[in-house]
Amino acid sequence: MKLISLLLLGISFLFTSAQAEQVQYSSSQEFIQHAFEGELPKAKVFWLDDKAKAVIEEILSHSFNKMRLRYWQQGDASVWIMDEIGKEAPITVGVHVKAGAIVETKVLVYRESRGDEVRHAFFTDQFKAAKLQADNKLDKHIDGITGATLSVRALTKLSRIALWLDAHVNKTEASS
Repeated sequence: MKLISLLLLGISFLFTSAQAEQVQYSSSQEFIQHAFEGELPKAKVFWLDDKAKAVIEEILSHSFNKMRLRYWQQGDASVWIMDEIGKEAPITVGVHVKAGAIVETKVLVYRESRGDEVRHAFFTDQFKAAKLQADNKLDKHIDGITGATLSVRALTKLSRIALWLDAHVNKTEASS
């Protein structure tokens, strides 16, 4: 009986230590204030129509079950806070776009057990000045990180989506 108890205790310890720990590197509010130099513009809502949902799902390569996305905008700059699954858990990412190019992509909350190297500037700086091409891909190559392939893909996809959404809201505002 003691052997079974010890075995069960050992197994439960393995599962507990293998689970991802959530680490918050920055709050959404801090990221937004940094992007807009201390100001916090009022949040706006982007309602997803069929076209927007189809584009997002094409970029993600899976279904997207949201009806709306919150964003912050000031002039030709916007900030998007979104989540995407890395391997097993969502990664919360902030993307700041200005004049159709990425100013900053930043991991705000990381929930995976490995691959958190994507949070470092040596990786995220690759997104700076990236723009979206006609095929909804970035106009620059993003180098991967060994052992963090799915996290790299998640940040790349979210950056592409933020650029598409930014272009869409700026086109809508220009025609209003």
